[in-house]
Amino acid sequence: MRLIGGSLLSAVSFSAYAVGVEPMALTHVKHYSLTPPHWAAGLRLRIVALADIHACRPWMTPERIGALVEQANALQPDLTVLLGDYTAGTRLVSDWVNASDWASALSGLKAPLGVWSILGNHDWWEDLAAQQAEGGPTVARTALESVGIPVWENDVVRLEKDGHGFWLAGLADQLALRPGKAWGRTGFRGLDDLNGTLTKVSDHSPVILLAHEPDIFPEVPWRVSLTLSGHTHGGQARLFGYSPVVPSRFGNRFAYGHVVEHDRNLIISGGLGFSIVPVRFGVRPEILSIDLGLNEVT
Repeated sequence: MRLIGGSLLSAVSFSAYAVGVEPMALTHVKHYSLTPPHWAAGLRLRIVALADIHACRPWMTPERIGALVEQANALQPDLTVLLGDYTAGTRLVSDWVNASDWASALSGLKAPLGVWSILGNHDWWEDLAAQQAEGGPTVARTALESVGIPVWENDVVRLEKDGHGFWLAGLADQLALRPGKAWGRTGFRGLDDLNGTLTKVSDHSPVILLAHEPDIFPEVPWRVSLTLSGHTHGGQARLFGYSPVVPSRFGNRFAYGHVVEHDRNLIISGGLGFSIVPVRFGVRPEILSIDLGLNEVT
C-alpha cells in the first residue's frame, strides 16, 4: 500500500509540476556562439529568437508576452526574429487572446536591424478563412504587420552590419493547409518554396534561414549558413536528452538544440508556450540568444 500510495503521489506531483509549474516557469535564455559556414570575417551578429508563443489564458497572457519582450530587449540583439505559432494551439484554455492583443505586446520588441517574423502551422490551422481560401493573408500576418513587424513567406531581405551584408530568408509554413472534408484535402499541404526563396538571394553574402518546422533542414543547401526553427517545443517533455513525442517525421533528430550535419547548422528552439496539452517537463520556456562570428561552437 505504501508503494502504491507513493507511486500515486509521485504521479500527482509530476503532473502538477508539468502542468502548473514548468509551463509558467521563469523563461530561460539559451545561448549559442558559433561561426557558421560562409560567414564573413569580421561580421559579429547577435540574434535573439522567440518561438511558439501560443498566446492564451491563463498560460501565455499579453502581460506575460510583454515581460518576454522586455527580457528579449535586455539581451541587446542586433536582430530579433519571431519563428511562428503565435495563436493558442490548444482548446484547454480559460480564455482566448485576440491577435491584436498578442501583436500589440510583441510590438515592443526593439533591435537596430529590425524585428522580423515568419508564421507557424497553428497560425494557419486556426484561421478557417485562410484554410478555405488556401491562402492568406492570415489573421496572424495582418496582426503582425499592423504593428510594424514584417512577415516573410518565401521572401528575403538583405541587411548590413559594420559594412558586412547578409541575407535573412523566411519560408512560408510547411504544414499550412490541413486535411479535411470541408476543404477537399486528404493530407497536409505546405506553402513553402525553398528553392524559389533562395533564388532571390542575389550575391554571395551569408544567408540565415527562418523555417518554422525543422523538417526542411535535409533539403537546405550548404549555401545557407544557419537555419533557425521552432515548432517541436523540444517535445514538451524531455528527459536525459530524449523526447518521447516529437512533431517531426525525423523524431529526436530535430527535436531540440544545435544540430550540425554535413557542415550545415540548424538551431531548434524549445519555444515558449505549448500546443495540444498544457504540459512542459524538462524543457523550460526559452528565448534564444545566438552570437555569430565567434570562434567556438557550443
